[in-house]
Amino acid sequence: MIRSLAPDRLDGRDADVTTLLGMRTRAAAIVVALHLIGVAVAALGALGGVEPIGAPVLALAVHAACVVALVRVHGDPLPLPATLAIGLAGPASCALVLWSLPVPLDNPLQTWPIGVCAGVVTFLCVRGRPWWGWAEYAVVVVVTLAWATDTGQGWTIAGPLVLPSIALVLMGSFFALAIRTPVADIFELRAQTTVRAAEEAAAAASLHERDVQLTRLDELARPLLTRIASGEPLADDERLACRLLESQLRDSFRARGLVDVSSAVRAARSRGVDVLLLDDRGHENTETVDDAIVDAVVAALENPAVDAVTVRLLPPDRSSAASILVDGADGPHRVDMPRAVRSDEAQRPST
Repeated sequence: MIRSLAPDRLDGRDADVTTLLGMRTRAAAIVVALHLIGVAVAALGALGGVEPIGAPVLALAVHAACVVALVRVHGDPLPLPATLAIGLAGPASCALVLWSLPVPLDNPLQTWPIGVCAGVVTFLCVRGRPWWGWAEYAVVVVVTLAWATDTGQGWTIAGPLVLPSIALVLMGSFFALAIRTPVADIFELRAQTTVRAAEEAAAAASLHERDVQLTRLDELARPLLTRIASGEPLADDERLACRLLESQLRDSFRARGLVDVSSAVRAARSRGVDVLLLDDRGHENTETVDDAIVDAVVAALENPAVDAVTVRLLPPDRSSAASILVDGADGPHRVDMPRAVRSDEAQRPST
């Protein structure tokens, strides 16, 4: 059974046999162009007795579209719509050309659609559609036999036209079986390598973040811890510094999105203001806080008439981005901060 070369972890536009065979490279484009030129020269050079002449011209255009689709359409195996189009185009081109030929033939090259269709079928096998390829060529054989019978030439004329190409289709099938299994293994190994690299990068980032936090904690807490370890009673300003540091470290875990207001928070707590910061947006939310929210929080903290300030960044499913609860001489009051309208949302038409 033909294995798919596009594991779920890889982009299907990349995990493709055409990638490994270089079928989308400039060299491949040159080969395709030379092939189409050669087929066109052979077909247009054998127009003696052909009626109508437009039949081989149309068949050439159809063949060119099939060849381009085989090397340019992404997906593995080849997507079914492209497979169906190619599978129907081959027999249709053969029928179009064969019934326009003179009997007897003026030139052996006039039956070119049979050979080029075998080539298309070969690459259809390589693209992971061997059974569709064999079905297409079987229809080509039937069309050729029907033409030979209809024109009174018999099977002795049709046989030499289709039998040699069967060997080419067989070769394509064996080639597909031989190459696609190791190619699938190559892409699977690459997928595993990509996943492993991502895991290693995540682990390295986690270790780096841990080192940064340990360094920061060492810079902030070591002086006070050393002072506490000395065993001497702490002065009032040192006790205040311990409380402020404890609150600052707590904020770094509970409200990482409000790091821009840390200076104003420390100043307010130094004055005796009870400050509580909460970030309920979720651990995976890394969006920066809107400047309007930062300015409103700083204004509330710098207000000399407040006794307590609670700031909460709200979850994404809430209509407001943040709430600021202030309690002071005028009593408690709450301010809800609206979400900033992103540029992509602003450009959407209203309904």
